[in-house]
Amino acid sequence: MGRTTVFGRAQLASDYRRAKEIYSSMGVDSDTALERLSKIKISMHCWQGDDVGGFEVKKGALDGGLVATGNYPGKARNADELRMDAEKAFSLIPGKHKFNLHAIYLESDGRFVERDQIGPEHFKNWIAWAKENKLGLDFNGTFFSHPKASSGFTLSNADKSVRKFWIEHGKRARQVAAKFAKDLGQASVCNLWIPDGAKDFPADRLSPRKRLIESLDEIFKTPAPKNAKDAVEGKLFGIGSEEYVVGSNEFYLGYAISRKIMPCMDMGHYHPTEGIYDKVSAVAGFLSEILVHVSRPIRWDSDHVVILNDDLANLAREIVRANMLDRVYFATDFFDASINRIGAWVVGVRSLQKALLAALLEPSARLREFEDSGMNAEKLALAEEMKTMPLGAVWNQFCDMNSVPAGHEWLEELNKYENNVLSKRI
Repeated sequence: MGRTTVFGRAQLASDYRRAKEIYSSMGVDSDTALERLSKIKISMHCWQGDDVGGFEVKKGALDGGLVATGNYPGKARNADELRMDAEKAFSLIPGKHKFNLHAIYLESDGRFVERDQIGPEHFKNWIAWAKENKLGLDFNGTFFSHPKASSGFTLSNADKSVRKFWIEHGKRARQVAAKFAKDLGQASVCNLWIPDGAKDFPADRLSPRKRLIESLDEIFKTPAPKNAKDAVEGKLFGIGSEEYVVGSNEFYLGYAISRKIMPCMDMGHYHPTEGIYDKVSAVAGFLSEILVHVSRPIRWDSDHVVILNDDLANLAREIVRANMLDRVYFATDFFDASINRIGAWVVGVRSLQKALLAALLEPSARLREFEDSGMNAEKLALAEEMKTMPLGAVWNQFCDMNSVPAGHEWLEELNKYENNVLSKRI
């Protein structure tokens, strides 16, 4: 049963029937599009819920090019609250998805656990929660907010003992992801991002990169078990690494191709005027799978809440046109502490789903026919007409099929949760 009120079920069904007819006239089967969308799992990031704080017994200040701005009340203060908040967000998002954890979100029963000593046992509650809610789990090593990251260099550090510490952390992160994959019976991506770099011109750019290659090779020396996926994430710059980033996008693309692991392409980790949608098909011929971090940069890597803008629409369109849905892992990545954090989650994930739905409803075969025939005016015209097609009616049908509020109806649930739960956190 749907949970809609303003969008009554009879009205939803009527709107969808008409939309289905319109798309059918263009050679698009909207039922098939909905079926395909229902199979796409999006990995919702944990760090939006508590401003990238984590639950280590001892932790340093947020650093390494990361800034969560704002002080909106009600952030999660412990793992139980974060799980409760995530459940609320998932209840407003159609489909079954995944939750993306960082290493600092371990639970150690009040004991200090150093980063190079983490293990699957520190995430047993997360595994039990994921099983109960039929969710998948992804994982990230945390190479920031730590005394051994204070120099700005971790896996590329000139100090061998520091590198050894972070290498062990990377290995243990992979073990946690492998446990997620085994226990939950689905793919678990272990992504690696480090903040290593320099604020101003370094005298030696090559040596840190050589050390990083050696460190990475040591971390990935043991092949990943079934359903455990490795990824490496590059970046243009960060706070404190404005001039030089050791693990740049070019570095990690070369590493990923040569080592046959996934590159993580983050929408906010390139030049502000540079979109990643063209890059997906550019690397598709060299790599079997890609991890995409869906973010929204404004002027810099500011990790704004994802919305359905041109960048997102273009990304979804290119992935669908290239028939790469089964080769791309989607994960959201943003942290806004200035607004209701559950609302931020829901806006971001639903926006990505809408972009994917719009791409699945595109008459791509007809567009290619126009292009192959040199009918470029017709191709452009049809692409423009698609922008005013009844996407909303199909989206509302998808929400109703999954028993979540259609349209803006979910805002009522958000307000109730804020009044009954978030406002009571001090």
